[in-house]
Amino acid sequence: MTLDSRTAEQNASEKKSSAWIILLLVALSAAGLGYVFFGRGNKDTGPGPSRAVPVVAAKTERGSLPVILTGLGTVTPTEVVTVKTRVSGHLLNVAFREGQMISEGDLLAEIDPRPYEVQLMQAESQLARNQAAYLNAVRDLERYNSLLDQGVISNQQLDTQQAHTEQLAAALKSDEASIASAKLNLEYCRITAPVSGRLGLRYVDPGNLVNQSDPNGIVVITPLAPIYVLFSIHQGSINSVISKDQSKLVVEAWDMNVETKLASGKLFAIDNQVDPSTGTVRLKALFENRDSSLFPNQFVNVSLFVDSIDNTILIPGAAIQRGPQGTFVYVVNEDSIVELRPIDVLAIQGDRAAISTGLEAGETVVTEGIERLRPGSRVTIPGTEQAQESGGPARGQS
Repeated sequence: MTLDSRTAEQNASEKKSSAWIILLLVALSAAGLGYVFFGRGNKDTGPGPSRAVPVVAAKTERGSLPVILTGLGTVTPTEVVTVKTRVSGHLLNVAFREGQMISEGDLLAEIDPRPYEVQLMQAESQLARNQAAYLNAVRDLERYNSLLDQGVISNQQLDTQQAHTEQLAAALKSDEASIASAKLNLEYCRITAPVSGRLGLRYVDPGNLVNQSDPNGIVVITPLAPIYVLFSIHQGSINSVISKDQSKLVVEAWDMNVETKLASGKLFAIDNQVDPSTGTVRLKALFENRDSSLFPNQFVNVSLFVDSIDNTILIPGAAIQRGPQGTFVYVVNEDSIVELRPIDVLAIQGDRAAISTGLEAGETVVTEGIERLRPGSRVTIPGTEQAQESGGPARGQS
């Protein structure tokens, strides 16, 4: 073997040894990193008993939970009156201001009365003419009766005079009706408010010719007090409403953000059928609305109080969890250790829930940070450590 071939073999052997050493170092490094991240790291960061998990908790309490049905409602006036003229003519005067509150009987507008005054005069003159003719016919009838007794005239002549007298009497009644109609038309020339309420915008200006056939009329009156709210509830809840004394069920109207209560009223009526397209039933509530807090066609959030669960355990709804084992909560004991407690929920209203079994008043349940817990985990509730040092409640209480 030559010197060059020995040198080449020696270099190749050294390269193979270096490669094995590098691979061994890489394997050791990977094993060390795996131990750090998957071994020791788990011991440091796991939510086990050795490390407390910060959570938010609340105490259970005994009280009452109202059962409330909610829905979207529309404020509806008890009646909407479109004021129209009953006679045709020129509008002389508008006696109201748009948007003002008016009372029943207040003057709203006036129509030119002169054509109807002329009609009244004509009807009165016709009545006077027919009255004179009737009186003359009555006297002639008396004479005909005397002449018949004397044998001067026949019975046919007397009957003809009798019929003529009765025709004039009927004409008098017709004339009296014409006079009454003319007087009524004169009254209609003064347009007054048929109901009390708020006036809308004016649809016609003075000087225009108005007719009974005008579709918009002169103005619209909307009563504001009392006022209705129409809303719907799911068909599955209707039995809980029907079974109660409907006149005593309280209804509240809230703004669209459910932040401000606008008014309180009573349930007034329930529709007689379910809307098949939505599966809901319409209800109507009556509000006094003396402060005009509700406005016609306004959208409001409605709360209907149908019942109250009294003397029950109340907890925040956020504490309730559901899993394969059923409904449960995490309860914090005096040693700040959590346990999984099965519970039975009676009802949930908003952010509170009524519990029938599983909890007692004064216990502490976890409301936030539940996803990091398991039975036996140690927890810490922010703020309790400082309270304990100053003589406050023990750790694990809210």
